Amino acid sequence: MTEIEDVDDGQYTGVVDSIEDGFATVFIEADGEDIGDAVIDAAELPADGRHADAILAVRIADGAVVAWEYDAETTESRQEAAQDRFDRLSSRAPSDEE
Repeated sequence: MTEIEDVDDGQYTGVVDSIEDGFATVFIEADGEDIGDAVIDAAELPADGRHADAILAVRIADGAVVAWEYDAETTESRQEAAQDRFDRLSSRAPSDEE
């Protein structure tokens, strides 16, 4: 995994992968590609973004996150897209007998 210290200053998308024992693993994305990650105290995240698959606007400066903002709209749209993919994949093709 690439640490957040290796990520250039700028605005990115953060995706909360998991929260365990009070620590959150957050993947940092640029243009839909993972470019880094951070394991942080979950209390540093916005309260409404403290769950798996939460999408955050992340600002990084000097190798550290200086701002997190929960993006409810993108979180919901990604969850819907993932559910749609799951539903399509879980639908089996009818057999010749059906």
